[in-house]
Amino acid sequence: MESLIGLVNRIQRACTVLGDYGGGDNAFSSLWEALPTVAVVGGQSSGKSSVLESIVGRDFLPRGSGIVTRRPLVLQLHKTEDGSQEYAEFLHLPKRRFTDFSVVRKEIQDETDRITGKTKQISPVPIHLSIYSPNVVNLTLIDLPGLTKVAIEGQPESIVQDIEAMVRTYVEKPNCIILAISPANQDIATSDAIKLAREVDPTGERTFGVLTKLDLMDKGTNALDVLEGRSYRLQHPWVGIVNRSQADINKNIDMIVARRKEREYFATSPDYGHLSNKMGSEYLAKLLSKHLESVIRARIPSITSLINKSIDELESEMDHLGRPIAVDAGAQLYTILELCRAFDKVFKEHLDGGRPGGDRIYGVFDNQLPAALRKLPFDRHLSQQNVRRVVSEADGYQPHLIAPEQGYRRLIESSLNYFRGPAEASADAVHFVLKELVRKSIAETQELRRFPSLQAELAAAANEALERFRNDSKKTVLRLVDMESSYLTVDFFRRLPQEVDNKGGNPASSTVDRYTEMHFRRIGSNVSSYVGMVSETLKNTIPKAVVHCQVREAKQSLLNYFYTQIGKKEGKQLSQLLDEDPALMERRLECAKRLELYKAARDEIDSVSWAR
Repeated sequence: MESLIGLVNRIQRACTVLGDYGGGDNAFSSLWEALPTVAVVGGQSSGKSSVLESIVGRDFLPRGSGIVTRRPLVLQLHKTEDGSQEYAEFLHLPKRRFTDFSVVRKEIQDETDRITGKTKQISPVPIHLSIYSPNVVNLTLIDLPGLTKVAIEGQPESIVQDIEAMVRTYVEKPNCIILAISPANQDIATSDAIKLAREVDPTGERTFGVLTKLDLMDKGTNALDVLEGRSYRLQHPWVGIVNRSQADINKNIDMIVARRKEREYFATSPDYGHLSNKMGSEYLAKLLSKHLESVIRARIPSITSLINKSIDELESEMDHLGRPIAVDAGAQLYTILELCRAFDKVFKEHLDGGRPGGDRIYGVFDNQLPAALRKLPFDRHLSQQNVRRVVSEADGYQPHLIAPEQGYRRLIESSLNYFRGPAEASADAVHFVLKELVRKSIAETQELRRFPSLQAELAAAANEALERFRNDSKKTVLRLVDMESSYLTVDFFRRLPQEVDNKGGNPASSTVDRYTEMHFRRIGSNVSSYVGMVSETLKNTIPKAVVHCQVREAKQSLLNYFYTQIGKKEGKQLSQLLDEDPALMERRLECAKRLELYKAARDEIDSVSWAR
């Protein structure tokens, strides 16, 4: 029996150490929730502390008036072999064993004050204490602050509601067994513990009633109506407890002696003698342990299912976090190359449409480049005044005879220079898109997240390569513009005289009106037509050049130089690149510990289940 409860205790202890308990958003905290526990509930001065100390067989809890328990105390009892030394351990002091239980009491008080201060304030942050002793049964008990009806000096007015809300967070859970403590020298109808237990457990399936202070009742009265279930019936039997008297406490009477006195009281009591074998703290501990064992057995399938689910989640997270890195240089180089390939795959998916972002490159060519070409100041540059100035300067001291060829050339060449700006801007725009896609691809490559140093190195190498591609692209697109300037399309000029003849003119008339307004307007119009033709050409060729020099190269050889440099690095340098984020390493270690815990718990639960 105790091996099963002891197993649950170990799982709860391990969950606590690994931070599962009080989980909030923790995906694995539900394991603690699925394991049955016993919450000790009662009003202030109802004898809760004495009941717990009787079960433990040790005097270890702080005492005093008013609110003494100001933080939940999660008390895990571990039965050890007969004759072994008793000791206690706190979760917040994991490497220290306490064999003096008066020091345990002081540590509980000090740890309470550390959170709440030396006031009457309360805190929901639990204290975790484990006691190892041959005189206990395997059990987990949670001692909660005593319920109260009024706030005393130094406490907020909301203390009554605050304590009740805290207690409810424990007793409302379906796996919580409620140990409702009520003093026998008060009317059971006024019991704070029974009132709360009735609200959260109306059928009484989870509630064990405990009557304390039976020896302090008025002479001629007894609590048989309660103990025999006539006053208030529960599904489980009531248990009477006789606490140590204040005189015994003052004399430091040993708890083992107190247990013997309690047995003698019930055995010799004329009122309770017939119930003596079902009374006392020893019987209560065995009753709770037996019930807890039966509850655990009934819940084994659901607990196993939850553990299996947690194992699946942890193994999935371990795969996500990645396995530990090998120390061999060859294995490290292989790992780096695999990570680079994973990044390269994500990057290409962005470009090819499998992921968003690559469409922004098309936006550069379809929107930004045409808009930039439309905004070029050709209206101002080919105004009649500027055309007159350029043509006149080109003629020098001798006016042109038929068509101002030098004027045309100068106007066209100066106009085509304006295309250099949009051409370079297109290369820059695509560069920034590619740079952003590199950043996104690194962030989206799950395998890379654990290696910040490699991420930085990879980003630097990729951006350096993109910079080279941009420079090549700019040179290429500027060559396209320069090519248009270097050799003008001859057919355009050959059409000019024919256009004059088609309108009924002749060479002589064109000579006569070569300096008229109409003449310069016609020159500006002709140049504008030619520039428009070139603009349409560049609108098609610039994207081809940019894609060829930047996008295509990024897809094919983004990390080529990086691969060359990586191959030259030694083991220590490779290790530095695979230097993981400490937080991620800690998370993997934590997951590994939990995985080990859950697998061990599953195996032990399976073995206990088969042993049934």
